[in-house]
Amino acid sequence: MSLIENILKVTGGECVAALATIQEGKPAVRFMALFGLDDLTMIGATMKSSRKVEQIKRNPQVALTIWSGKNFNDPYVMMQGKGYVHEDLETKKKFWNPKMEVYFQKPENPEYVVLKFVPQSIEYYHDMNIEVWEG
Repeated sequence: MSLIENILKVTGGECVAALATIQEGKPAVRFMALFGLDDLTMIGATMKSSRKVEQIKRNPQVALTIWSGKNFNDPYVMMQGKGYVHEDLETKKKFWNPKMEVYFQKPENPEYVVLKFVPQSIEYYHDMNIEVWEG
């Protein structure tokens, strides 16, 4: 199996990630529900007024760690890259999921924004080995 296929086994589809941004020169980490795409990018929804949106706009360098959380020996990935905030209705509709209605009601909600994370490098950890993908 290729490195990209192994990465997608961890990141593909719905997952929970620890997202790290920079807040006043220090790391700020929080969990976030994301959706991994086949091109290795990650998509998520959040409130426009959230601190992470302001932090990404100020400094788009982010890190994400994704692990299944099932077994200690399951593989996980650590991704470094750039975060982008999308407020346009076309993008919001493209990535809308009915599961988000409880938070945002509809894609037209001005508080609903899409975060896109584009990897620059990904470290894949499994069986005490690390493989690195560079974008």
